[in-house]
Amino acid sequence: MKIGFIGLGNMGGPMAANLAKAGHEVQGFDLAAPSPEGVHSAASAAEAASGAEVVITMLPNGAILRAVADQIIPAMKASAVLCDCSTVDVESARAVADQAVAAGLGALDAPVSGGVGGASAGTLTFMVGGSEEAFAKVRPLFEVMGQKAVHCGAAGAGQAAKICNNMILGATMAVTCEAFALADKLGLDRARMFDVVSTSSGYSWSMNAYCPAPGVGPQSPADNDYKPGFAADLMLKDLRLSQQAAEAVDADTPMGARATALYAAFVEQEDGKGRDFSALLPRFVGRGRG
Repeated sequence: MKIGFIGLGNMGGPMAANLAKAGHEVQGFDLAAPSPEGVHSAASAAEAASGAEVVITMLPNGAILRAVADQIIPAMKASAVLCDCSTVDVESARAVADQAVAAGLGALDAPVSGGVGGASAGTLTFMVGGSEEAFAKVRPLFEVMGQKAVHCGAAGAGQAAKICNNMILGATMAVTCEAFALADKLGLDRARMFDVVSTSSGYSWSMNAYCPAPGVGPQSPADNDYKPGFAADLMLKDLRLSQQAAEAVDADTPMGARATALYAAFVEQEDGKGRDFSALLPRFVGRGRG
C-alpha cells in the first residue's frame, strides 16, 4: 500500500518504520525529525499525502492537526483515508473527520496506547472512530503497527475511548502511589502490600503491571529511576483533554478533576516534568508528614 505519514517523532517514526519494513511504500514528513530507515522523505505534508491510499498523522495537539488537515486534504486522492493517530480533543477529531468526508475521503481517529516501546515493537492498541469501510481499509496497517485495533464507533469515538481510559489510569496511578506512601508510614512492607493488593480487590493495571514502587512486581520505570515509559507531561495532557470533554458535555468527573490538578502541580510546580507518571510515589513519600 502507498502510505503518507506525517509526524515522525518518538511515536510516529517507529510506526512509519514498521510499515516500511512490512513492505509498504511510505512517504514521510516532519518539520524536525528525520525520516527513519525505509521511509522516503517528502518536502511537505501535502507532498507526503499526494497519491497515498492512506495518510496517517501523529501530531502533538488538535490545533496542529487542524492546520495539517487544511494542507493535506486538498492533496489527497479521492477515496483515500485520513487516519489520525494523535491524541487530541474530540471536537478537533470530529471537525477534521467532517472536513475529510466532505472532500470525498474516508476518515478515522485512531489514538494509541502502548507508548514508545509499543510503537517500536509494533504492539500498540488502536482505539478507532469512523466508518466501517474506512476501518476495514486501514485494518491491515493497524495489524502491522499494533496488536489490537478496536472500532469504537463513529468519528470521535476513538478519542473518547482514549480520554476515558487515561482518566481512569491517571486517577488509579495517583491513589496507588498514595497507598504505597501510606503503607510506608504504617510500617507495612511494600512487597507484602503488593502481594496482598495484586491478588485482592485493589488489583489494577497500575499496581499489577506498572507498579510505581521499585523492586516490587514486574519491571517498570520505577526500577529505572522513573525514566518515562509514559511521561507525566503526557498524562497531564490527556487528563486536561478529559476535563475539556467533560465540560463540553456537562459530565461530573470529580476524581478526574482532582487527578488533573495533582498532575498539573507535579509537572508544572514540582519535579515531575520529564519523569514517568508513576513518579508520584517519591513525591508522596517526600511530602509525607512525620
